[in-house]
Amino acid sequence: MNNFLIALIIGLVAGLIDIIPMIIQKLDKQDTISAFVHYFALGLIIPFVNWTVAPWIKGIIIALLTAIPIMIIVYPKDKKAIIPMILFSLILGAGIGIAGAKFIG
Repeated sequence: MNNFLIALIIGLVAGLIDIIPMIIQKLDKQDTISAFVHYFALGLIIPFVNWTVAPWIKGIIIALLTAIPIMIIVYPKDKKAIIPMILFSLILGAGIGIAGAKFIG
């Protein structure tokens, strides 16, 4: 399968995993779409970054770095949202890194 298509699928799965709790909690539609697009895009970025670190570490670093601007915007409005954002960055970033290494190489 084409590596780009695999990356799209990885991003799609990560995005869906991230927004399921948001949908269950009936959070703002715009916030939910933003979160989905963030992880969908990371599925296209993380697998193609060529760093000499473990794939899960690469995924975590990139996911956290790209989440920081979002956290800066969210923090004044909802301080409690930062913890789940960090946790999902750790978990989904590592997952995208591992999946990218396994399926894309």
